[in-house]
Amino acid sequence: MNEINVCLSPALIPLYNVEDYIVVVIDIFRASSSICYGIENGAEAIIPVSRVEECAAYGEKGLNYLLAAERDGKVVDGFDFGNSPFSYTAEKVAGKTIVLTTTNGTHALHLSIKAKKIVIGSFLNLTALCTWLQSQDENILLVCAGWKNNFNLEDTLFAGAVVEQLKEFSFKLDDAAIAANDLYQLGKHDINQYLKKTSHRERLEKLGIERDIEFCLQIDITTAIPVLDGDKLVKLG
Repeated sequence: MNEINVCLSPALIPLYNVEDYIVVVIDIFRASSSICYGIENGAEAIIPVSRVEECAAYGEKGLNYLLAAERDGKVVDGFDFGNSPFSYTAEKVAGKTIVLTTTNGTHALHLSIKAKKIVIGSFLNLTALCTWLQSQDENILLVCAGWKNNFNLEDTLFAGAVVEQLKEFSFKLDDAAIAANDLYQLGKHDINQYLKKTSHRERLEKLGIERDIEFCLQIDITTAIPVLDGDKLVKLG
């Protein structure tokens, strides 16, 4: 029987043999949502890097890439944009390659690099993602990016939403997956309202980007599944 396990923080990734799993990287506010939206809108690829310096280095190579860097919810000075989904519209990203570094999401991805496959999940592509996962006949590890290696509510609630769609297919759930699904039961009738209490939401609202939060909580407005191919996230074929 295949497993669905939930890793509640990137700090816990070393406890898993990630090479035994398809890993879903989750960073709802806002990296994974923006990646899903950008790939849906025709971005040729998104290159996730760990450090701001790595991102800047791509610009120094003279390559025609868009450079996106976020730290503590803010766009890093000197970069094209950060990880707001409104920067990933078709008008801005279609046909382009983006180099992206974020506080949490790209960190979680790089720690999962030995996985069988890495895909990106968000509420935007929830059903498409779950349909694909169910067809794979593999163990699944849902990696919550959290906030600076700490647990957060929004990523765990999304993991619970994935479990909700997949639990009827005879997966074995670990305790974290059961807990995430229980959390989802509490919030599913009004996710936006339920997540008003989150610390990261408060952090982002202080930056005046409530629009981003509401956008990231839309369900099934995209069908693209970003998958890591070499060093690039591309649309799953």
